[in-house]
Amino acid sequence: MAEVKNTKENKTKKTAKNDENNASLTQVSKKSASKKVTPKAKKEFENSSFAVIETGGKQYRVKVGDNIKIEKLSTQSGSTLGWKAGDKIIFDKVLLVDNDKDITDIGTPYVQGAKVSGVLVEIGRNKKVTVLKYKAKSRYLKKNGHRQPYFKVKIEKIG
Repeated sequence: MAEVKNTKENKTKKTAKNDENNASLTQVSKKSASKKVTPKAKKEFENSSFAVIETGGKQYRVKVGDNIKIEKLSTQSGSTLGWKAGDKIIFDKVLLVDNDKDITDIGTPYVQGAKVSGVLVEIGRNKKVTVLKYKAKSRYLKKNGHRQPYFKVKIEKIG
């Protein structure tokens, strides 16, 4: 019987320690919750207007200042050559524009007159993707590699 009482006392001691630890955790969380929002963070939150654009068969949600990786673009003449860092790119296929107010323009399929402009920051190629074709018991093995080209674009203006 004495052993049972000791285990009960140990359990009560353990729960008391857990309660103290939980109390200290709640005090810490209350302190972190009372932090003031800095003006810089407030400005970022206020200027959260965004747009959804379509390019390269994909859709991107962009804000001013975002850097996005898109598929390599061709020029108006159809060539992919001629692009260099610093060139301006205008996306006219805008699906949605939200200006952080009560107004959200949704296109059918595109928003009339809306454009998103950006600057070409970098032209590069992604990591190599290995393509492997294999058929068992027939000595058939084909191995190819591929690096997909991309453009890195910084969004400057939504409008």
